[in-house]
Amino acid sequence: MLNPKYALTIGQVSERTGVATSALRFYEDQGLIHSERNAGNQRRYHRDVLRRVSFIRIAQQVGLSLSEIGAVMSSLPDNRTPDRRDWEVVASSWKPRLDAQIALIERMKDRITGCIGCGCLSMEACPMFNRDDSLGAEGPGPHLLLHD
Repeated sequence: MLNPKYALTIGQVSERTGVATSALRFYEDQGLIHSERNAGNQRRYHRDVLRRVSFIRIAQQVGLSLSEIGAVMSSLPDNRTPDRRDWEVVASSWKPRLDAQIALIERMKDRITGCIGCGCLSMEACPMFNRDDSLGAEGPGPHLLLHD
């Protein structure tokens, strides 16, 4: 049972994290965060939920899906506040994914104004890099941008 002195209401969590109460209820329904109910059946959250929700927000900002976030969040302990080691395990599991996203963003920054291999053939550079839409044989998508 949560110590009422340290318990947070859903409004307090919303205010502290910048996440709407409806999103907090959704996260809870998805098993990403947990609350307890007080005698009046109102949600009360342990303070560690602030870090969990903030982590969810950041993970979403870098493009991770809620299912990916949920898979990692399920590895964190429910019965205690995750410690530094718990978060290090989470961070190391996502490092390759984040490195790949950083590389894609860097390629996009460098190449977005030129041919990206989409098959439009509308830019002056496209006939040089993608003559007759030769990259179309590789399937859909901007091949020159997605693949280094």
